[in-house]
Amino acid sequence: MEISCLLKSLKLESQGDRADPECPAVTALPAEQVLSQILLLFSAEGVSGISKAGMVRDLCALFEAANYQWLFGGSQPTVTPKSLGDLVTALNHYAALPEHELDTKGPPSDDGFYATVADRAAEVGLVFLSLLAKAEAAKSSKTLDARVVRKILPCCLGQIYIFAATHQAEKPWTTLRSQSVAQNLLTLLIQVAGCGSVAEFLRGQTEGDEGSFAAVMGLLKPKLTKETWKRNPATKYVFSWTLHHVTRPWLSLHLETVLPPSLLLSDDYQEENKILGVGCLHHIILNVPAADLNQFNRSQVVYHALYHHLYARETQLMQVVLLCLLDLLPVLERSPQGLSQKPKAAAPCHEVLQLVLIHMEAEYRLPLRRVYAKNLPAFVKRLGILIAQHLKRLEQVIVGYLEVCDGPEEAARLGILETLKCTIQHAWPRSCSEQSTQAVTTAAFRPASGKCKRTAETPL
Repeated sequence: MEISCLLKSLKLESQGDRADPECPAVTALPAEQVLSQILLLFSAEGVSGISKAGMVRDLCALFEAANYQWLFGGSQPTVTPKSLGDLVTALNHYAALPEHELDTKGPPSDDGFYATVADRAAEVGLVFLSLLAKAEAAKSSKTLDARVVRKILPCCLGQIYIFAATHQAEKPWTTLRSQSVAQNLLTLLIQVAGCGSVAEFLRGQTEGDEGSFAAVMGLLKPKLTKETWKRNPATKYVFSWTLHHVTRPWLSLHLETVLPPSLLLSDDYQEENKILGVGCLHHIILNVPAADLNQFNRSQVVYHALYHHLYARETQLMQVVLLCLLDLLPVLERSPQGLSQKPKAAAPCHEVLQLVLIHMEAEYRLPLRRVYAKNLPAFVKRLGILIAQHLKRLEQVIVGYLEVCDGPEEAARLGILETLKCTIQHAWPRSCSEQSTQAVTTAAFRPASGKCKRTAETPL
């Protein structure tokens, strides 16, 4: 199909259209004018969804047939970064997920809620693929390379990245076709940007490079406030997926940007959002220096947010919370509060272990018992000889868990046996009283004899 015929199908007015009905050359109409009129028609009020779908298909064919010199340079005026950015924004808005009401837990249960989203995303993704393909071709030109990469493309790469990240994984709003298009788009985006991976695209190729992470977060930030983050269900996944690609030393530069959304997610009432938020906090703890985390009392804020989750009863949430706390405790010990003269028993590690042991002693659900027992040895190793302060309650937990079967794999009892081993290694002078040794030894050898209790929970 000729480019000028595509312009006619979009109802563009030009001298070529009026003078030559036989489809004149496209050079009669500058790219800037074409894209501006397309944007004007696409954004006009009252345009039906069918009409917009046709425009998107025609725009894709236009980019495929056009020469990169017509689009980015040559004798005619080139497209400006603003017009290209506005067009990408309009296409993103067209393929965006429907916004949710704040007083609802999510989308309606019917399967048709996201029915049109995947189709629109696939069509828009093809437009972006065609656009980036022309940009990649323009890089071969010595005269256009700098202009395309440094001036025109940065205005739209961030938005295209967010679009690709939204649809590249299996979600309720994606199909196999939309996922495939988004994954190909992400690959080509990285290639056009001159990077080798998503991480390089976001953080930069070297420590001194700025990367695109700041631009991406600038686009996501208005959607990650307390009032807006639940309106678009894809935003939290895009944020989490993007955050996990940025590691040290780059992440510390963006700590003020990524910490509030992570705390916001972890403080939600839905388990899925809590797990997502705690995962983001854990990544931040692992990839930001302790000095930066302790500045402005940030580490204490994170600690109190995680400590609150120790009262949860969800197995998956408890697992990620305990792992996150284990990596946060060394950071807290280096904080001004951790170096103060307050009693050691009030230190965060002692507070966490004390609460965990209280919950372990009363817990009867096997999945939670397995999670507690799996992570308890790490706390014992963390405290070392100071575990002696908790020996009385720890002995009760060890005996109680060794007496209860938890299925063929015996995960809980194996974890408790590892805890017992660590306790003997670190606190043997205090753990060798005759009474405690007899009780623990009896419980430890009871599983070997095949005699054990069962919890009130029937399924194993």
